[in-house]
Amino acid sequence: MAEVKEVKKEREPLFGKKNRLLITDPLNDSNPITVQVLGICSALAITVKLYPALVMSISVLFVLGAGNVVISLMRNLIPNRIRIIVQLVVVASLVILVDQVLKAFVYDVSKELSVFVGLIITNCIIMGRFEAFALGNTPWKSFLDGVGNAFGYAWILLAVAFFRELLGSGQLFGYQIIPESWYLSEGGFYSNNGMMLLPPMALITVGIIIWVQRAKNTKLIEEN
Repeated sequence: MAEVKEVKKEREPLFGKKNRLLITDPLNDSNPITVQVLGICSALAITVKLYPALVMSISVLFVLGAGNVVISLMRNLIPNRIRIIVQLVVVASLVILVDQVLKAFVYDVSKELSVFVGLIITNCIIMGRFEAFALGNTPWKSFLDGVGNAFGYAWILLAVAFFRELLGSGQLFGYQIIPESWYLSEGGFYSNNGMMLLPPMALITVGIIIWVQRAKNTKLIEEN
């Protein structure tokens, strides 16, 4: 009976402190883009508008969450020599599924994202979490880790897209936000910043987010 009680004590709640950290840490202290500097290509390529950035974020959330669980379930069955190949097969299968769903339901966005959906297969964040976490942890912890890192990736992507679309075209999700009366052509004072629609401005925006994040987080400053 004593042994049974000890086992019960060792079981952590589904959303215990350690499990919650798997979701919250990637949002700030261990953010995959701003701290680990992974997945930068997406932040540069598909953040001209919010809608494609949102679709990409949801796609990565599904692939990373489901992929981590699959790899965790198979972790004791995968020979070490072919683990990378198995990981690529898993992520490729999930990406193909996502691509087909996008083509079926949001074809215009699918065309806009084009090759970038396929490049999820080689996304460093996904392969990194498979290798560093899912291969050594339970399915539930792996799921939380996948969701946490996907959210960390998503909020940076959406933040960059928010500023680029708003300042570059005066719109959000395709809807005009800045009043037409503000524009110079209508006798106002405002003009869209076309540079925000260029890839270099995405890098600069990410750089500003990194600067603000590190300025507010003393832990990140100490680590560097």
